[in-house]
Amino acid sequence: MTSSASPARDVAATLCRYGLLIAAALALNATVAAQAQDVLKLAVGAAHNWENQPAALGQKAGIFKKHGLVLDLLFTQGSGETMQAIIAGSVDIGTGVGTYGAMSAFSKGAPVRAIGNATTGANDLYWYVRADSPIQSIRDAAGKTIAFSTVGSSTNVIVLGLMKEAGVPLRPTATGSPGNTLTAVMSGQIDIGWSSPPLGVEALEQGKIRLVARGSDVASLRDQTVRVIVANPNALAQKKDAIKRFMEAYDETVDWMYAEDKALQIYADEVKVSFAIAKRSRDEFYPKDNLRPNRLSGVNQAMADAIALKFLAAPLSKEQLDDFFQYQLPPTP
Repeated sequence: MTSSASPARDVAATLCRYGLLIAAALALNATVAAQAQDVLKLAVGAAHNWENQPAALGQKAGIFKKHGLVLDLLFTQGSGETMQAIIAGSVDIGTGVGTYGAMSAFSKGAPVRAIGNATTGANDLYWYVRADSPIQSIRDAAGKTIAFSTVGSSTNVIVLGLMKEAGVPLRPTATGSPGNTLTAVMSGQIDIGWSSPPLGVEALEQGKIRLVARGSDVASLRDQTVRVIVANPNALAQKKDAIKRFMEAYDETVDWMYAEDKALQIYADEVKVSFAIAKRSRDEFYPKDNLRPNRLSGVNQAMADAIALKFLAAPLSKEQLDDFFQYQLPPTP
């Protein structure tokens, strides 16, 4: 005789089987969802700079995840290290790479392509003196020492441009990082120092130093794409859709960085400055329009400057430019 409990046991067994099936389905869905998140490796130079924040901030805000991406971030000491990582193929994308250096590497056959604008103009770079210095502007600094980071750098280019604009002879001196430069200025070894926000902004706020020039004072650089987002061409071929989505997410992140104070607060916490200094750095030194990733301008002037500074032996041809600039969003002037 069949036990009266058998139907109950059958129902329980059935429910158990369904439960296992549902659990398996959920696990499968979670695995599929994880697999749907494409991973891109990024090299990010000068991580303290606001212009180089979109990848890190956008990932924290979930913007890249919304576009089906997970970013594996490698922070470098600057453009040179970033370029090496791209050329070696150890990363897919690099941000904040000097346009002249990228063009030079490309002209020599290196695997590097520009996929977007990182910075237009040079409003972020500035030159300063000690508060007690008699120098009020570059024009009255004839014969004085003026700092730049390293030979061939964007700060080197700007110093030469400032001398040309002012029509005065100066003594350009390589001083390395903003921190080393500030020490040299405050100790009297250098007359005019250089920096980029937020570094040095606190000293400006405290009246220890005075700003005497900006990179944007050099007319030829004002509307020039001076730093680009680059990619390894193999990554472009193999991960084209993911890289296009990266640029779309990057563009969306730039909008968010200027729309909400939340982005500023995260940035201030990361670089260990006050919210007020972070806000001044963004609003005074980094106009949003300069960070638009689909902006491309001043290419001919960039090539002329690159030739003058020995980055290029000759201008790139139209065919070479079409190969080098592979913007993933429609460029705008």
